[in-house]
Amino acid sequence: MSGNVTSRIVASTASTRLAGKVASQLGVPCTTGATERFPDGELRPSLPDMQGDDVFVIGSTGPPVSDNLVELMLLIDASRRAGAARITAVVPYFGYARQDRRERVGDAVGARVMAHAVAGAGADHMVVVDAHTAALEAMFGIPVEMLSAVPTLAEALQGALSGGEVVVAPDLGALKLAEHYGTLLDLPVAVVRKTRISGTTVRAEELIGQVKGRRPVIVDDMISTGATIEAAIRVLEAQGAVPDIVVVATHGLLVGPARRRLKDPALRFLLVTDSTATAEHEGLPVSVRSIARLLAEAVSRLHDRRALDELTGTARTSI
Repeated sequence: MSGNVTSRIVASTASTRLAGKVASQLGVPCTTGATERFPDGELRPSLPDMQGDDVFVIGSTGPPVSDNLVELMLLIDASRRAGAARITAVVPYFGYARQDRRERVGDAVGARVMAHAVAGAGADHMVVVDAHTAALEAMFGIPVEMLSAVPTLAEALQGALSGGEVVVAPDLGALKLAEHYGTLLDLPVAVVRKTRISGTTVRAEELIGQVKGRRPVIVDDMISTGATIEAAIRVLEAQGAVPDIVVVATHGLLVGPARRRLKDPALRFLLVTDSTATAEHEGLPVSVRSIARLLAEAVSRLHDRRALDELTGTARTSI
């Protein structure tokens, strides 16, 4: 990276490995600092002198979401108090993005609350990857760069395609994302219409598009409990799709019953990125593609005051 101002990467404990890869790509040191944890769980990060530096705090807010979000905000504040000239929060996975609107009177709009908190901690800029909703940008009072891992994942998929595939959106909210994959892979698109019963249960009701005799590639921005994917697989099987299914998602949270739900003989493999710390997948056929190169390019461009247009992509539309 060019310029007279020093660029510095700061890693949260949730993103130490990914931040190290980004720093290595850029040829700059990765600062982890020292984080004291009190007996009650309270955190107190401490960072070295950063007087005049251009600091990029890399911290994904995957499970446990609230703990990792608090640490991210404390690292931003610590960077400011260490003398940073500018602070960019690089958040590969931004928790609370699903809470972008009220469903009933009295609901909190969690995404807006967390947006104010991150900006209030002292961030000047923010970078996220495949946020669950494009509305996230409008909730921040600071510039937000919305990157996409779709080209990275589509490139990884190329060698696994054998012909006769169809890209499937597991719900209407993922349709725009599926169309993006369909364009990159030159494949037709189908969509499953679902109804969410609860945070862990969904019901798939209808399929739009032709899947009979085709190999489905189910795409989504994230997989949490696996309920949406499980329901989509049932519909695809009922409609005569080839039981040789690939699932692709930027964020593989895989919490709760996800591992049980995705242990399906029809699932050939699951492709995710390292946006969150990779957990033990207990025998699941999981393949992980790193987004370190994408983040490194974004950091380099932001440091040099260059546009990120080619790195942005299609965000999910919540429906």
